[in-house]
Amino acid sequence: MWVIDGIPLHPLVVHAVVVLLPLAALGAVVIAVRRSWRRSFGIPVLLIALAGVAAIPMATSTGSELYTALDVQNPVLDIHMQRASWLLPVALAFLVLLGSAVLTELAAVRAEVGAHAAPAATPTRYRVATGLSAVAALTGLATAAIVVLVGHAGSMAVWQGIGQ
Repeated sequence: MWVIDGIPLHPLVVHAVVVLLPLAALGAVVIAVRRSWRRSFGIPVLLIALAGVAAIPMATSTGSELYTALDVQNPVLDIHMQRASWLLPVALAFLVLLGSAVLTELAAVRAEVGAHAAPAATPTRYRVATGLSAVAALTGLATAAIVVLVGHAGSMAVWQGIGQ
């Protein structure tokens, strides 16, 4: 099992997921509200989401290692692990939708300023970007909700005593 200064790596890595994914979800809501914000903050929000999603496999891997090392039976830990299995598929959908929204908006902006080899900007392209942003924001909120559910079960296991 991986440890840093005697602390299992899992609770350390989990904080990347717990901070970055809800922050990206909040950012997705913000950029869905105004197109100018999507232009300004779309790439940073997308990068935060990417980092949060990238941290999920490390968190689940280190969590499995910790579970094996503890060698205890706790139904709350089982709930925690089951809920954690929901996170990656939903977070990946969030990332794809967010990326589609941001890239569609950037393509529309590029066409608007007359970049070479870019098809002309159309109102349809802006509506697509807005629709994708709205769906990405909803998926981001679902991702944040799953993060809360997973984290709640994990913290309950710790604070109630893992081996009890």
